[in-house]
Amino acid sequence: MGRQGTRPHELATLTTSAVARIVRDALGESADDVFCRECWAITGGNPFEVVELAMRGRARGLKPHQENIPQLRDLASAVKGSGLIDRLDQLGPSTVRLAWAAAVLGTAVPTSIVASVAALGEAQAAESIDRLRNARILTVLTSLHRKEVVEFFHPLIATAVYRSIPPGVRVGMHGMAAQAMVDDGFGAAAAARHLLEMHPEGDPWVVQQLRQAARESFSAGAPDAARRYLARALREPPGMEDRAEVLFELGSANLLHEPATTINQLRAALEEPKTEQALREAITYRLAQALAHTGQMAEAAGLLSDEARLSSSSRTRLRMQAEQFKWNSVRMDEDNSPARSRLLAQFAKRLSGRGLPERHILGLRAWDAAMRGESVTTALDYAEQALTGGMSWTDQDFGFEVPAVVAVTLMYCDQPGRAEELFNTAIIEFEDKGWRGAHLSFVYTLLGYVRYRRGRLAEAEDFVRNGLQIADRVGHGIPAQWYAIGTLIETLLARGNTAEAQRVAQAYRLADELPKAVVYPDPQAVRGKLLLAQGRIDEAEQQLSAAGKRLDLRGTRNPSWSPWQLDLALAQVTHEPDQARATATEALARARAFGAASVIGQSLRVLATTMDASRAAVLLQEAVGHLEQSPAACELAHALVDHGTALHTLGDPHQAAQQLYRGMETAAACGADALAARARSQLASAGLRPRRLHTFEQDTLTIAEHAAARHAALGLDNASIARELGTDPRTASELLSASFTKLGTDRLGLRRALGI
Repeated sequence: MGRQGTRPHELATLTTSAVARIVRDALGESADDVFCRECWAITGGNPFEVVELAMRGRARGLKPHQENIPQLRDLASAVKGSGLIDRLDQLGPSTVRLAWAAAVLGTAVPTSIVASVAALGEAQAAESIDRLRNARILTVLTSLHRKEVVEFFHPLIATAVYRSIPPGVRVGMHGMAAQAMVDDGFGAAAAARHLLEMHPEGDPWVVQQLRQAARESFSAGAPDAARRYLARALREPPGMEDRAEVLFELGSANLLHEPATTINQLRAALEEPKTEQALREAITYRLAQALAHTGQMAEAAGLLSDEARLSSSSRTRLRMQAEQFKWNSVRMDEDNSPARSRLLAQFAKRLSGRGLPERHILGLRAWDAAMRGESVTTALDYAEQALTGGMSWTDQDFGFEVPAVVAVTLMYCDQPGRAEELFNTAIIEFEDKGWRGAHLSFVYTLLGYVRYRRGRLAEAEDFVRNGLQIADRVGHGIPAQWYAIGTLIETLLARGNTAEAQRVAQAYRLADELPKAVVYPDPQAVRGKLLLAQGRIDEAEQQLSAAGKRLDLRGTRNPSWSPWQLDLALAQVTHEPDQARATATEALARARAFGAASVIGQSLRVLATTMDASRAAVLLQEAVGHLEQSPAACELAHALVDHGTALHTLGDPHQAAQQLYRGMETAAACGADALAARARSQLASAGLRPRRLHTFEQDTLTIAEHAAARHAALGLDNASIARELGTDPRTASELLSASFTKLGTDRLGLRRALGI
């Protein structure tokens, strides 16, 4: 009965003892076991049939004993299957029609509409309802709006009645029901479920109602229903003047889950002869988005370029250019990426962010600045301009991609709290609209990527696995899937789970091909990092060098975006220490040019691996200083452990122990199990007891409390701490108070209590 608007009722089969209890309650405690078992066998334990059979037995005065089982079986034939329909037929043609109408319409429908669909007058309808009520088929209730509505006594009765309606009559009744629902003010969505059951006849009214129902479903957060309605409208079919619009609406609805199908539908819409210019432009934007989400970046950019040449509107050309910038920026095969970047920079200088097209270009400029390693100040300035005035994640005309890259830009600029705020807003907007496709996959993955860079590795893994699961449903080899695979592998490596990272790489054939889109983290660089973790140094060096050459040609030089140079230096240091030092030195120069504390600290740590212990200790102390001012907790743990190891080599056991303890504690908090184990091993080899000063396993501080305390120790106020934690100021204050209590200190003593 789901198609008639009722929710399916899954009723469990009753046991023999439960049936016996019902029979004895209805017919008396003298009911013998054989009689009760026969009731169970006849009904199969069906709850409705058991109750109905017992009530009919009581009405007949049936004695519940073994010798009366033949009479029991006669009663059962009137309850089950055709027996019910035979009983309905005996009530007369008008009553049968009213029961049919009620079954077609579904639950809680006003008696006036049921009578209309049954083609009965008021008196006839009232008489038929009385008969059906006396026969325990229908009941009459009063709705919240004080209208009389009809309900079947049981969903099984409704199902049986619906199935008994001759197919031709049933289709006709659905048509009458749709018209009646619209006429009575129930709206297109209520009518649409009936329109779905009708045969296509090219009726413009049907197309109109289905399209309206689709719009209502989108607004109510039910995109799947909208897709069904629009697909049915296309089969009606619509008139030539409406066909392009219906194809556009259906393609837009399918974009979330079936981007490949969207491409076919939107291309068909563009080929329609009667397409107004405004609609043609909207189709072009949506088609470019679908092409991009299936990895066809060059086709997306080419489509926009062709359409821009056809337009005479300066506003349209601006919008088309913004879209071209967007898709060209993620084209792996772009001919001249630096030239496009220079054009974008010149273009952005002239914009003030007055409308969404301008703000999207400013957002792309922020992202491009971060990728190319321009200063943090430049990237943040453009990001702020883009966000001023607002950006919607669910604006189908503009897409979610630019808000996403603005959020990621904030992350690379060491503002992960603000990035998480934007991604959390995205999830709320997507869920409000019922969007569960590639959009949500991207946001879950990128939110996991933020958590990974903050060192919250367990949370990162959960988010990314959710993103990958959604991407797998949408399609194989799409950009959303590549994003999730790379981020999951990097997270697993950070946790020390190399075997699982390799399993993911093999399952998704990471080594077989490169995506056509620019993906972060870069898949080839991720492959190199995995090989490095496995000790396959030569292969790792080959992959990382190839990735670096490719990315440098594009002008993407920021090690915060892709730390391929840092991983390459770690591979080279085993056999080419001088080359490793040169590689790491170049990465550090790029990091300093960008200016984010996290990547400067990471670069210093890697450079230290190419130096002797005394110079390494100096670099690592500087790395720790930078990383303490950054949100990169896992990188801080690495630097602390490396610093402690270098200090121990230099014969400073006290300072070495302090750094190793801190590194072990921070690594454990991050979920970097392999790093924590290495710190314990270093402590043991130095003859120190591998304990934790403030361990989470001993419930000294929760991870959230530790993070709040650490940010406070570094001088952040409550509002800033709340942003960094992705929470509200009140919660941040509560976390700080809890940390003060557990550590036995105040804000002034936090640095000492935390060993900072």
